[in-house]
Amino acid sequence: MPKFYSSILLFLVFINFSLYSQKKTLQAKSTIESIIIDGKINEEAWKSAPIATDFIMYQPDNGKPISENKKTEVKVLYDNNAVYISAILYDDEPNKISRELTNRDVFGVSDHFSISINGYNDGQQDFRFYVSTAGVQMDCLATEDLEDYNWDAIWDSEVKITNFGWVVEMKIPYAALRFSKASKQTWGLNFKRVIKRDAQDQSYTWNFVDTKIASIINQAGILEGIENIKTPTRLFLIPYTSAYYQQDDYTSDKTLKAGMDIKYGINDAFTLDAILVPDFGQTKFDNAILNLEPFEQQFDENRAFFTEATDLFSKGNLFYSRRIGGAPTTEPTTGVNEEVIEYPSSTDLLNAVKVSGRTEKGLGIGFLNAITEKTYTTIRDTISGVTRKEVVEPLVNYNVLVFDQRFNQNSSVSFVNTNTVRNGGFRDANVSALLFDLNTKSNTYKLSGDFKYSSINELEDYDGFKTQLNFAKTSGKYRYLFKGGYISENYDINDLGIIFVNNYHAGYAEMSYRIINPTKVFNSFKASQNINIEIQNTTEKTQEGWYQAIITATTLKNHYLEGLFQVNPIDRYNFYEPRVYGRYVYIPKSIIGYAQFYSNDNRPFHYEVEVTTEKFDEENRNTYKLFGGIKYRFNDKFSLSYNFQYTRKVNDRGWVGFDNTDIIFGERNREIVDHYFTGKYSITNKMTFNLIARYYWSYADNHQFFTLQDDGHLMPNPNYSENKNRNFNSWNLDFSYSWWFAPGSEISVLYRNYAQESTNLVETNVGSNLTNLFNTNQTNILSVSIRYYIDYNVVKNKF
Repeated sequence: MPKFYSSILLFLVFINFSLYSQKKTLQAKSTIESIIIDGKINEEAWKSAPIATDFIMYQPDNGKPISENKKTEVKVLYDNNAVYISAILYDDEPNKISRELTNRDVFGVSDHFSISINGYNDGQQDFRFYVSTAGVQMDCLATEDLEDYNWDAIWDSEVKITNFGWVVEMKIPYAALRFSKASKQTWGLNFKRVIKRDAQDQSYTWNFVDTKIASIINQAGILEGIENIKTPTRLFLIPYTSAYYQQDDYTSDKTLKAGMDIKYGINDAFTLDAILVPDFGQTKFDNAILNLEPFEQQFDENRAFFTEATDLFSKGNLFYSRRIGGAPTTEPTTGVNEEVIEYPSSTDLLNAVKVSGRTEKGLGIGFLNAITEKTYTTIRDTISGVTRKEVVEPLVNYNVLVFDQRFNQNSSVSFVNTNTVRNGGFRDANVSALLFDLNTKSNTYKLSGDFKYSSINELEDYDGFKTQLNFAKTSGKYRYLFKGGYISENYDINDLGIIFVNNYHAGYAEMSYRIINPTKVFNSFKASQNINIEIQNTTEKTQEGWYQAIITATTLKNHYLEGLFQVNPIDRYNFYEPRVYGRYVYIPKSIIGYAQFYSNDNRPFHYEVEVTTEKFDEENRNTYKLFGGIKYRFNDKFSLSYNFQYTRKVNDRGWVGFDNTDIIFGERNREIVDHYFTGKYSITNKMTFNLIARYYWSYADNHQFFTLQDDGHLMPNPNYSENKNRNFNSWNLDFSYSWWFAPGSEISVLYRNYAQESTNLVETNVGSNLTNLFNTNQTNILSVSIRYYIDYNVVKNKF
């Protein structure tokens, strides 16, 4: 008998696995009935539509069928304008359903339901639409490497909470999707339901997604039945007007701006986006820091045009959009008795356009063009007082071109080109890249790599290249990755991209283990170790070399844990800190330890702590970092959070200046304190107040100076006595109101206050720093912006 039962059990397991490994298919039903998106699902067409059900757990217990008391039923209708989705999400504890109101694209602590649509069924890119129990919409363009939530489509949804759970109704216009011209459509499709409770998150998908396989998109089901649709013209106009009032301690200014964004569907596959007279005055502020590194500070992109639907343009990491409209690239030439009295921090963007899309054969094409205005600096003669202008950045044309061919539902080959042309005799640049990403049919192994070539035209032209090859096992509990690369000395993408380090060859290896299903202690657990080595090409000296061991885990109570141990066991050399080509400085061996605890953020009170320490093989040289954060959710509408980061570097060493031909380094103590405060009050799911405040303070106090020797070591220099200390304070406050008064249309009001103070007099008292900061010039800006979304088809039908 035991043998017989064992055979039956094995048979059932086999049948269960076979069912999960097959793709489910759902038939969409055509309708001519007008579907009202009200969350009631009471139209006749819904009654006979096929049902998608039998959801399966994605996380934490991958493969477990959904319980009967959490049963989920989904239906799909379509007409010539849109697809319609209804979902009934049963819950035997409706009083425990989480419903936090948030800004758009912020999930918060809310249950949510989503649909993922791949119009070409190529396993490469999803259009994902989420709606929370609070009625908040989230949407993104998703590839295996990136979920782009900056992409915002115009679609409709409504949610109703019931005594048996909740109900979702959605309308997704074809304008928000991309698909082939075929008369009979076959789309990749999956639905996802996330249930948030105090103790645990649970997520379920309609078509089973096996977490042992790294790729997700090609594990979707199939949507059939959409036939002979006649899609409308995709033309959308978004005019805007903005008013600004700016005041500081010396001046005040009023500005009125107006412009327009245009979105036009060239065909079902390709879309043109253009901005005419751009206005980025309400974008989030940049986090200014005291930057003592040899490299520029890299900023996040906050301008919507350069963040929306840019997945194609991110291929190859050649495009750093902050170059467009960034700081001028040249310094003015001053004569005797001349000084620069006004140097612009940015250049003005005149216009920008991008075209992107993908053919039904899987060829993605992206083209972006932007033009910035000629920019001047002001120079004054200190004796006569006469001023003059000098060009520090000419008229510049930026281009990005991408071809990305997908095949086999999981592989691709791409070509990328970026081009920067400056008017006149200024520097030009051209960079090209060939990329490949090849996966086995079962998504078990991956071979990927690239070859990139840069060409710079200025007084002395130069070329460079970079190449890399990677091989990885990407499925199962045990995985590994091997990669090697070479970057030449003159490889340079910094005109339209960003790179800090070149002229080295490197090797990297990683092995990891993870659990697939929960244990008695953990919902998830992963342990990995890796080694990395980078050798500078010219000198064959090591510039980086480490061994790392990392553990990450989520407990059964939904707390997140992470620990890292890193040893840098060999002598290293920094080839950039000296600020002189061909010179380098010795970096001693070190050991790093890191630990993080992130509490369950489903609970009203949430906190997190991170601790990092690095001990150098040099007397009394250490680095300590502490990060802490708390968040309290008073109710579903109101929450406050505070984050604090503290860094202390003891006997840190870095470049401070030159003494004739000598390179001078300083030994210094550094402290960095960063306070970040946010608040959110949502009146409805379309109307929100937001508060962001940041105070940053950092200093560098030098107590000994050195001269850099030719072998990279430092020799004490008691004769150098210049004051190279730094003390920097920065303050930012944004208080905003946002109201989405119609689909795609928004009124926003922003009050902004900011100030900065920098000196070479170190002040370690926080109160004195704040006093000095707020005694400097304060800038206040009040702005109002109105954007209105106009759908050509709606206007046409009205008239």
